[in-house]
Amino acid sequence: MKNIRIGICGWGNIATGLYETILKNKDEIYSKSNLEIDIVAIGARRDNPKCIPENVVIERNIFDVLNHKIDVMIELIGGVDTSRELILNSIDKGIDVVTANKAVLFNHGDEIFQKARDKNVNILFESSVCAGTPIIKLLQEELAANTISKISGMLNGTSNFIMTKMEEGANFDETLLLAQKNGYAEPDPSFDIEGMDAAHKIGILSSLAFGTSLPPSEFHTEGIKSIESDDFMYAAEYGYTIKHLAVAAMIDNHNVELRAHPVLISSSEYLSNLKGVRNGIEIETDLIGKMHIAGSGAGQGSTASGIISDLVFIANKDKNELKQQNKINKTKLIPFKDIEFRNYFHIKTNNANDIEKSVNKIFESFNVQAEVFESKNKNNEDDSLIIISKLISESTKFDVINKLNKLENINSLKTIRIEK
Repeated sequence: MKNIRIGICGWGNIATGLYETILKNKDEIYSKSNLEIDIVAIGARRDNPKCIPENVVIERNIFDVLNHKIDVMIELIGGVDTSRELILNSIDKGIDVVTANKAVLFNHGDEIFQKARDKNVNILFESSVCAGTPIIKLLQEELAANTISKISGMLNGTSNFIMTKMEEGANFDETLLLAQKNGYAEPDPSFDIEGMDAAHKIGILSSLAFGTSLPPSEFHTEGIKSIESDDFMYAAEYGYTIKHLAVAAMIDNHNVELRAHPVLISSSEYLSNLKGVRNGIEIETDLIGKMHIAGSGAGQGSTASGIISDLVFIANKDKNELKQQNKINKTKLIPFKDIEFRNYFHIKTNNANDIEKSVNKIFESFNVQAEVFESKNKNNEDDSLIIISKLISESTKFDVINKLNKLENINSLKTIRIEK
């Protein structure tokens, strides 16, 4: 039998869920891994009435957890600055680290992983991306023989839930309230709906797959607040749906695209049919081709599953065998203004016939091929022109939009990128 002694830092819902899962499933864990997990100390600034631990030392100063005889410190306090300090202190003391904190890894990953390598200390973080969905070890271990060309996915369950409901006809504000009522969104949902949560996750995955730095030097992020339920109706007319997609793609051996924003994707694609609060990821490799992984991206049980898998991994490996975060490669992030997309333009106007010729001339002046359609959907008094462009750089698209906005009789203009 193997025994691993842990200290849990943080005592919110995720930490209490981990504590309860270890106690409840201890026989299951032992039968499958021959591992017994001993919770030595908990760092809790205050009590949590939902869970009163027994026979465990409670430290009000979370840093005092590191003074106990533990093998692994579980960092679950969240945030960036204090968690960074806690992790670095643990590494200095030779204590392995398991964290579910994507924000601290995104903002300080390079520093943390370098120090862990220098001190021969292990840091594992399966639950930092998509909770217990096993994407981290998949990239580190199972796909070791594969050259990965692209990782893309819906990495935020809140955004995917909202957009699923909007596709069914609901508006953004009422759907956000429903997400908060159901516990899918925080009282302050900005981190989710503005795209930062997904950005942190794809940044971590890109560092594993392509060796990009943490934090990244170049990253374009957009949220979902500009999307309206009508957009789904118009997109469906041309065989698309809309998703908030986080993407890391190796364009050649040294250049990487890194971005998180709404896109149109074909309704026949796997990711287009992933609904609700689930996370879904598509990985493109040279040996396997496209592969997909989906699951719960948040919650007590899912996060606990990922953390315990890290503990089992540590217990079953010799310290020198454990792989640390890949060293940074000489990859460059492509400036977003230089990335090319096909684009969907939706112009609302009083008279589509009057401006169609002018619209065509603007695209021709930039040598951009585009197809112009008058939409059959009539949800209001405006006419709708739909333009589907060929590949166009972000910088050129900005110039096209400026010219289109100067046309008379345009009531509104919206653009959404079409995923490559």
